[in-house]
Amino acid sequence: MTSGSPEMESTPLDHSAQNRCFGCGQANSVGLKLEFSKCADESVISHAVISNQYEGPLGYLHGGIIATLLDEVMSKANRARGITAMTRQMQVEYLRPVPSGVAIRLQGRVTRSEGRKHWTEAQIQSVDGSVLASATALFIAIRK
Repeated sequence: MTSGSPEMESTPLDHSAQNRCFGCGQANSVGLKLEFSKCADESVISHAVISNQYEGPLGYLHGGIIATLLDEVMSKANRARGITAMTRQMQVEYLRPVPSGVAIRLQGRVTRSEGRKHWTEAQIQSVDGSVLASATALFIAIRK
């Protein structure tokens, strides 16, 4: 995944008004309330500042929150393609500590699809573009 995308050409993704999702739900009082946009290259991005209430070590996000951020942006990459899917398997690489209370950039994309299976990748980047954490995952589309 490249560390930049044509964000000038991004389109906000809509959220359901009553969505209680921990990652993106505006109706979840303790959630992260992330907002996402779809870029021209079909990746999905989010610019966020995550509060120190989600810390592990002082000044840095808890590893579970880091995994949640990566999972959420990969899920939205599926959603941007009209796919509602659940995480089947995810592998996270914690490369550098992710600071709390400062701007970070999330980026995710679908890399391959076969039937109900959708493979994704994601990164958390600092404002200078350094990759702090990355992940790959397999999502399975929900049957209607």
